[in-house]
Amino acid sequence: MLVVCGPTAVGKTELAAELAERFGGEVVGADSRQVYRGMDVATAKPSSELRARIPHHLVDIVDPDESFDVATWRRAALDALADIASRDRVAIVCGGTGLYLRSLLFGLFDGPPADAALRERLTDEERKRPGTLHSRLAEVDPSSALKIHPNDLVRIVRALEVFETTGDTLAAWHARHGLAERPFDALVLEVTLPREDLRRRIDVRATAMVAAGLLDETRALGRRYDLDLKAFSAIGYREARACLRGDLAEDALAGAVARATRAYAKRQRVWLRGQMSTVAVPSGDLVLALRGAGEFLG
Repeated sequence: MLVVCGPTAVGKTELAAELAERFGGEVVGADSRQVYRGMDVATAKPSSELRARIPHHLVDIVDPDESFDVATWRRAALDALADIASRDRVAIVCGGTGLYLRSLLFGLFDGPPADAALRERLTDEERKRPGTLHSRLAEVDPSSALKIHPNDLVRIVRALEVFETTGDTLAAWHARHGLAERPFDALVLEVTLPREDLRRRIDVRATAMVAAGLLDETRALGRRYDLDLKAFSAIGYREARACLRGDLAEDALAGAVARATRAYAKRQRVWLRGQMSTVAVPSGDLVLALRGAGEFLG
């Protein structure tokens, strides 16, 4: 299969579509927010026109209040890939959620099951004293703490959950698993763009999101769901929620979304460098991407 990855706003969707059209392919989304129905403005989903032209899998498959994690995504992705292969089509996995990509390419370690009560207790501690959990993780599992951003509460809680329920660190679990599975022969194309160019794209996208009705969409979602749900911690919705609470001025919304997106894009680039071997493709260089994919597919 082909994999198209890279930081947000770099041009992954466009490249995946070009590859699909050229090689008779279908796209499998690897984005942790595009899976949610109704969350459209801030997730940069493929347009309805594009999805009508090229089959896209794992987009709009669950509601924001449904439980969804990397293991759930991997099972759905494997089903989609089997379906695509059964019809002799080419699979193009496209997205920037690193954990999803790693789970597909290298397997998913068999960690302990979730402990709902423990997760609730840990989350409550963090709510009362922000920063507490990451500091604790740095003490008991410094290797994981270095890899997990202090604001990534979901992964911090999971790492502490593993430690408290097993007495062993998440880093140790990962080391034993080794992420040694290699279930697919994959060419991983990493779309790249100079930093300042990417910054400009992100700024334009953030402004466009606000103009497209980000606040109105978030307000409408709030009438159907609890906006404190995990799904709404996504960039864009998080800042829109602050506006609705009165904690952020509306005219500052686009700037706040852009800043958060730039920081996220930086984390994506750093993560990719340490996780997998990729072939760099400058954004817009379709010739290079098609040549590499063509040689790989034979």
